[in-house]
Amino acid sequence: MERERICTKKSCFSFDTIKRLSLYLRNLKRLKEKGIEVISSDRIIPLLNVSSAQFRKDLSYFGEFGKRGVGYEVGRLIKELEEILGTNKEWKIALVGVGRLGQALLGFEGFSKFNIKIVCAFDIDKKKVGKVIEGVKVEDMKKLKTIIKRKRVKIALLCTPPHSAQEVSEKLVAAGIRGILNFSPLILKVPSSVFVSNVDMACELESLIFFLKRNERKV
Repeated sequence: MERERICTKKSCFSFDTIKRLSLYLRNLKRLKEKGIEVISSDRIIPLLNVSSAQFRKDLSYFGEFGKRGVGYEVGRLIKELEEILGTNKEWKIALVGVGRLGQALLGFEGFSKFNIKIVCAFDIDKKKVGKVIEGVKVEDMKKLKTIIKRKRVKIALLCTPPHSAQEVSEKLVAAGIRGILNFSPLILKVPSSVFVSNVDMACELESLIFFLKRNERKV
């Protein structure tokens, strides 16, 4: 699915806008935990690494949330952003590939803060099948379609080796998955109705190394 532009009946905005909204939401929750009830865009932007103009523009795509001369009600803005992002309700997640990364994701406590819950996990390793890890039973890949349909899961975390990622993604799509967070360094070929977000740590590190090397040349 095309990620560059997202259009609604009212406006079009970039995928980066949605990523920034998620960043805003996390920081607003931290502010709420500190007891801050109202904040201006000028006070919040140092936490977000964006300009106040960018912050206001991102929010303007979805409505008017602040009060001139007063600022933003932190609690209300949190609820609005959760509604926009869809995290105001619980999302069930399937995990495929229970290796070291998969097990780390099963133990990640941060998911609960965003109403995300891994409800099923799958692997081909017979030694892992049947085990309960962080409260989630590891199932045989043969049961993938049946369990995902029964639990009505729409999102999957794909943590398989590259050589099996495409085949597994096709099985996920056939089971009804419509969103895949892909940790495999492989570009998946899926229908346009399925959204894929790639997490390529090697690529990100190479990008960092490139910029570090470039800056060293300037010193």
